[in-house]
Amino acid sequence: MTDSRETGRELAVVVGATGDFGQAIVARLRAEGLRVIAVARSAASLAVLAGGDPDIVACEADIASDAAVARIAAVLDRPVRMVVHGPGVAVAGGILAAATESVVDAVNIKVGGMLRVVRAADSRLAEGARLVAIGGHYGLEPTAYAAAAGVANAALINVMRQLSLAYGPRGITAHTIAPGPADTARLHRVAANRATLRGIAVDAVLDEMKAESSIGAFVTPQQVAWAVALLLAPEADAMTGSTLMLDAGRRRGLP
Repeated sequence: MTDSRETGRELAVVVGATGDFGQAIVARLRAEGLRVIAVARSAASLAVLAGGDPDIVACEADIASDAAVARIAAVLDRPVRMVVHGPGVAVAGGILAAATESVVDAVNIKVGGMLRVVRAADSRLAEGARLVAIGGHYGLEPTAYAAAAGVANAALINVMRQLSLAYGPRGITAHTIAPGPADTARLHRVAANRATLRGIAVDAVLDEMKAESSIGAFVTPQQVAWAVALLLAPEADAMTGSTLMLDAGRRRGLP
């Protein structure tokens, strides 16, 4: 088998490409010389993302549906160097209030979606390929207001470890990146909702969330994209199955 790291014009498949994380990841992987298959539900948003770049190929698909497997597989025409799965899920409240359906939907999107994109790319995965899931800090450090995301991301970490075992013999590695709260439009919407419920200013909620970090900061989409690109290095083989924390010092537990 030829090591794909020695060839050019390889593919990266990015699910959730039009979100804040996805856009930054697509830009970073394009800068690394990869042709990107951008997967999202909105054709209009994908067209804006591509912006005329012939090496950003739009793939309109709903990763929550099994139909996405065939749709993604149909646009893969060369070796796949990296698969990045990073769609967001709804913030549905704490474990006592979150609707059962919201938790099930979150697991379907995070875990089911990862399995669908990997199955779509399986026959094109080259030796040295990376399977990357964007999980979240709350999968390891539960919170009172994001039960669905926490449950789904905890399950995702387990799935990525299983994929590392299943694909290891083919020279393919699996990785989870777990950002903490990130400075995105979604975070600001969450903060606004919490502020309304508590009758306080949005800035006060944001300040509280920043204070959970040891450096008083949110993660940025660009930092997440940096971590994704970092995994392209051959040395990242040693990290297979592990979770890379990008939480700005929020995690309290060990290890």
